[in-house]
Amino acid sequence: MEKKQSYRRYTAKERQNALKLADKVGPAEAGKKLGIPDGTICNWRFQARKAAAAAPESATTEQTAVANPPVAPAPKEKRVAKFYSPSLKAQILEYVAQHGITEAAEKFGVSRFAIYDWQRKVKLHAEGKAKNSPVTGSDENPDQLRDHRILAEWKSSTGLGPSQVRNQLRRQGYKVSIHTVRCVMEEHGYVTPKVRRKEGHDQRFEAVRPNQLWHLDFLHRYINKQKVYILILLDDFSRFIVGGALWDGERVEAVMETFESSVTRYGRPEKVLSDGGSAFHSWRGVGRFTSLLTEMEIDQIVAETPETNGKLEVLNANIQKEVFDEQRFFDLAETHRRFRSWIEFYNLRRTHHALGGLLVPADRYFGRAEEVLACIESQRSPAGIGEPAPVGERHLDLFRISSHRGQVELHLLGHRLVLPIRR
Repeated sequence: MEKKQSYRRYTAKERQNALKLADKVGPAEAGKKLGIPDGTICNWRFQARKAAAAAPESATTEQTAVANPPVAPAPKEKRVAKFYSPSLKAQILEYVAQHGITEAAEKFGVSRFAIYDWQRKVKLHAEGKAKNSPVTGSDENPDQLRDHRILAEWKSSTGLGPSQVRNQLRRQGYKVSIHTVRCVMEEHGYVTPKVRRKEGHDQRFEAVRPNQLWHLDFLHRYINKQKVYILILLDDFSRFIVGGALWDGERVEAVMETFESSVTRYGRPEKVLSDGGSAFHSWRGVGRFTSLLTEMEIDQIVAETPETNGKLEVLNANIQKEVFDEQRFFDLAETHRRFRSWIEFYNLRRTHHALGGLLVPADRYFGRAEEVLACIESQRSPAGIGEPAPVGERHLDLFRISSHRGQVELHLLGHRLVLPIRR
């Protein structure tokens, strides 16, 4: 059995005697006489000289080594590069022309090499060999502008994380790294959420075209102690919310009314996926919603596990995080209005990780993904692609008169009025 190695400890007096002897005969000879490794004595001498350089001159080397044992160095402060505005650079170069580079560097606290670099770039710009000059442009600090854009995007919807904020800015034609976004957000109060990860499953699927599969589910929330039920209809292929409404209960009438309204607006899906709730499915006989789907020739799939309907479960979590956990509602009318506004933001403005990070659900649902990506790569804004033109830019017929089957029709602001014909 091997013996456990033990380390010898030396007192302050033993160190002092060893240092005095080492000064006379050397570390190696002192180590042999005292039975101390010469490397240990060399280390003590090094620490003593280092402490003596920082201590007052009156203290001796041996006293300083004993009284001030070596400590860990303090962490270095983060060095931040100094920003020189174009107007300040021009002022420094003017001072250089009158007093010289050395005097200008001392007065303004700038490196002489930086001044040489500015002079070289100004000369190249004057000769037409460079596009930009260091003494022209805005005096605003680009780092401050970057931080302002990051914080403005984050505060517009505080439920977004660093990667989502980066994607939102990238879609607007502004490139910035996730690390920079995270640092700026953490300086202003962002805390990384703790997420409990569960073991993954292999039941992954995705539709291949819009309206092939819709997800349906209710989200339960309390608004001023009143329980509300939020019904969401989600397109599987594009993550586009095709329907959403607030109800006072999980009723079949609520599901049928919201579903029929979505079908009228976006067309009929091929399949629908929901859980086994009584509003969606009846385990005894045929439910009213199932009968409606049969009449419309739509297949119904009932999820046996929450993971099967996981895309809508994730959306429900995002709604709680970005809407109900961040805003305070005073009544149901205000809740419904803000919820509809968030749906419009989600469909048309909020980038989605499942769509590659740069696309919004409307891009994929309406088949404009390739055009939007090409627009982003060319650093142009994709806003408005495939969307209806604003009312102010449309050509509208406010007043029109026509004849149909012998009847004179007057169209006023889009409304048809039939005028009787007198004979």
